[in-house]
Amino acid sequence: MNTIASEDIAGHPEFRHLSTIAGIAVDLRYATPNNFVGRDLYSPYDCAWLHRDAAFALERVVAWLKDRRPGCTPLVLDALRPQRVQQQLWDALAGTDLQMYLANPQRGSIHSFGMALDITILDEDGRELDMGTGFDDMTELSHPALEARFLARGELSAAQTANRQLLRDAMFQAGFVGINTEWWHFDCGDRNLVRQTFRRVL
Repeated sequence: MNTIASEDIAGHPEFRHLSTIAGIAVDLRYATPNNFVGRDLYSPYDCAWLHRDAAFALERVVAWLKDRRPGCTPLVLDALRPQRVQQQLWDALAGTDLQMYLANPQRGSIHSFGMALDITILDEDGRELDMGTGFDDMTELSHPALEARFLARGELSAAQTANRQLLRDAMFQAGFVGINTEWWHFDCGDRNLVRQTFRRVL
């Protein structure tokens, strides 16, 4: 298997640091206690990285938003997630139905290849757009596939679903692909191809 340790990413030509991408904001939630596990999972590792392909696609997101919604800024909530951290998240949800929200570490999260983003949008005042739930909300209200149902019931507002659609439009035009269960998660390209051909970060 083609792998690299997270400690060895700096200086590797396949990866770019988030600080090299202009026009984004960064708040890596797993580097803080502000996540579903309630503790910093990333220290002492620097996880503010993406594969260069995903970094390039994120630059297209920045440009599209600047053109369509001036003043709005992509906020990166998670980027590279090393395999060892994915294992910690998996173990934290062991024996619960919530494991469905995580990729089995044996198969590999697309985050562990630097080819997935958890992301939202900040408005002109630097506030997160209202998406109807917070990041890592592990309920059906977070599921893009069920938005029409929740909108019809009044559990999501038209403004909230429009904000989610804005995020999807920005990401899809740059080549990212969404998933059915998390409005914030996007893969850069086909996940099967990523698992077969990209380098996994341990």
